[in-house]
Amino acid sequence: KIEKAKPIKCGTFGATSLQQRYLATGDFGGNLNIWNLEAPEIPVYSVKGHKEIINSIDGVGGLGIGEGAPEIVTGSRDGTVKVWDPRQKDTPVANMEPVEGESKRDCWTVAFGNAYNQEERVVCAGYDNGDIKLFDLKTMSLRWETNIKNGVCSVEFDRKDVNMNKLVATSLEGKFHVFDMRTQHPTKGFASVSEKVQKSTIWQVRHLPQNRDIFMTSGGAGSLHLWKYEYPAQRSKKDSEGAEMGVAGSVSLLQNVTLSMQPISSLDWSPDKKGLCVCGAFDQTVRVLIVTKLNKV
Repeated sequence: KIEKAKPIKCGTFGATSLQQRYLATGDFGGNLNIWNLEAPEIPVYSVKGHKEIINSIDGVGGLGIGEGAPEIVTGSRDGTVKVWDPRQKDTPVANMEPVEGESKRDCWTVAFGNAYNQEERVVCAGYDNGDIKLFDLKTMSLRWETNIKNGVCSVEFDRKDVNMNKLVATSLEGKFHVFDMRTQHPTKGFASVSEKVQKSTIWQVRHLPQNRDIFMTSGGAGSLHLWKYEYPAQRSKKDSEGAEMGVAGSVSLLQNVTLSMQPISSLDWSPDKKGLCVCGAFDQTVRVLIVTKLNKV
């Protein structure tokens, strides 16, 4: 148990090796800190990354997941999304901020993807107004954007270390969207399917490490829902102009359970033990669960 002066909003082990197990955290003061949990008195890396609270953090290139540099992405209420390489002090390696005159939106969630070789890497960010933006770190450009009409609470690629395949985005008012990221149409972007689970917020989505077509969502009503994505017969087709466009599949509910009277705000699967997961809720309880029969779906 470690106590720090500033409340911590988010954390990840994603940019560190399994041997080091450094924890990167974002706090209410806008600071990004990396901690060696064996000697947690002083952070091994520290930077005042944002002007306001860091809402979300993700890491890639560590833990044997994703090719390329060990990088951390942070999303903040100040409207910016920044990518950090802990080997470079004080300045981010990428800074995605609103252009001059554009209003600053609260960034609620960030995720890495497409890190399948040394060059390729993308960051997906979700905002309070329903915007989803996909930044290509190789070309340092905005590759795609859309709006799902409700605040985006969580985004996750089904795998970080493969050619972009699927992206799930969850939102306020009980909806989530699954985007097929294999085929990008020049004007229509990526095909998607959406599902309404309940009336309350879907706080988080996490894909099963051992099967990327199964994912869990955690809800404001204290429930977990387990889903399976079914691919369509053909994943792409040509439009009238001859351009390739994606075809969305369908989503089916495998199982659900209500664990708490309060929202379940965080969730993670074990990379080693299939079906083992942990979740944290507003009732200040951490619950460890096991999901069985996953090899049958």
